[in-house]
Amino acid sequence: MLSFRVRLADTRDAGWRWDTDRWVKGESWIRPAHATVLVADLIPGDGSSVCVLVREDRDGEADYTSLLVRPDEIQVSAGVLGTVPLYLMVVGDEVFGSWDIVDLRPHLRPDRLNPRAVARTLSRQHRYSTDTLFDGVYRLTERATAVFTPAGLSIPYPEPAQHVLEPRSLRSGVDPVTVFDALLTEAMAEWRSTAGRVGVEVSGGADSANVALSAVAAGFGSVHTMGLLMGGRIGQLQRDRRRSLVDHLGLRDTAVPAMQHPPFVPGGVRERRRPHDPAGAFYQEAFDVVRGHVAAHGCELIFTGGGGDEVNAHHSRTEAGLPPMEPVPWLGDKATAALAQVNENLAPIPVLPVPTLMAFGLHNPAYVRLGIWPVAPLVHPRMIRFMEQLPYEYKRDKRMFRDRLRRTGLPESVAAPTEPENFLAVMESGLRTYGLPLLDEMLTDSLLIDLGYVDADALSRARDHAERTPAVPDLLCDTLALEVGLRSLA
Repeated sequence: MLSFRVRLADTRDAGWRWDTDRWVKGESWIRPAHATVLVADLIPGDGSSVCVLVREDRDGEADYTSLLVRPDEIQVSAGVLGTVPLYLMVVGDEVFGSWDIVDLRPHLRPDRLNPRAVARTLSRQHRYSTDTLFDGVYRLTERATAVFTPAGLSIPYPEPAQHVLEPRSLRSGVDPVTVFDALLTEAMAEWRSTAGRVGVEVSGGADSANVALSAVAAGFGSVHTMGLLMGGRIGQLQRDRRRSLVDHLGLRDTAVPAMQHPPFVPGGVRERRRPHDPAGAFYQEAFDVVRGHVAAHGCELIFTGGGGDEVNAHHSRTEAGLPPMEPVPWLGDKATAALAQVNENLAPIPVLPVPTLMAFGLHNPAYVRLGIWPVAPLVHPRMIRFMEQLPYEYKRDKRMFRDRLRRTGLPESVAAPTEPENFLAVMESGLRTYGLPLLDEMLTDSLLIDLGYVDADALSRARDHAERTPAVPDLLCDTLALEVGLRSLA
């Protein structure tokens, strides 16, 4: 929610002033993220201390970031929702921070990486942690406070968030679908006084369809739906579901053909080597086009279906297992050794589901760069508490979500599609058409190979095998995306 550069030397007396888009003092500055639905205040304290608070402008539980400056001490705190990440690093007596890691580019060293984080990325064993790919760059996790003093930077983790560990029985006569309908609509209506024009990411699945229903029910003046449209038979079924939904609700819709914008496509952020987050999502090129449409329609806020899978999951909060690791034959010695550490330095249990927070970090900064604020109402804290208490029979196969869609009169093909969409075919197309030539370049000149994270001979064998097989191994996408992303920041 904010970017900053603060020198300890500039903390010892008052004198912060607003200049164009930021508060400045000496060589220090603090800049709020540009989004209509955010409010930023500088609150004077005792003597020379000040607190900058950037928060969502809505009724109810809001996300926020605060920065407290007092003599020889800088504190940065995060809220519970984690809508965008906050990356921190120290250079001498200065601390830098931003929700966009590209802002830290002048100080990043792509040849100085965190082996544990690189191993997680290459093996697709992502973890929520203060760790980032770059040595000396840290993520401020939800509810955490970072403190910078002349002694250095410390980021202690907060206590684990409290959760409902077991579902409860419903009271007699309670209809969970009606409760769900009211809670989701109320969570979205909190934005009605702030955001006049909103968008909804619609995929054709039950999560985003329910969000679209509540966007209309919440009474927003203008609602526009956007999303990716897959190819082939699955894409045609998805197209039909989207049309049924938007016609039923009377919405305007923009669908972007994902097959035209696969990973590494010419003109995309990776092919053009534009500076970007090396940990960015596979679908970044396609969603960049979607985000452009959201901005062109003047949307101040975009509602997403993020977190729908997680709130419907059935597992123990205390004994949840992780899926087995898929072998990555081309891992180098350094990455292989670091695999033993992938579960070290993990953040405690957060308020929101961990996969949701990690998806926010990949997906949301690109929206904020355009001045659009992303909101995932399915993981509003009240929704999470409700879903945790709900008997699992209503969450199995998203029964409650689907029943709500049926009750509104939507066809069964929308409520419970037999062939839901996925991004694998688009990824395969991008890898085969544009990724393999990039792989050839990587085999002649590579940061990851030079640093020992990738084995050149094994990668060469994987490349030869991919040429002969019907499907390119999708794990190659992780390696290529990391290589290209690191080079974009070099």
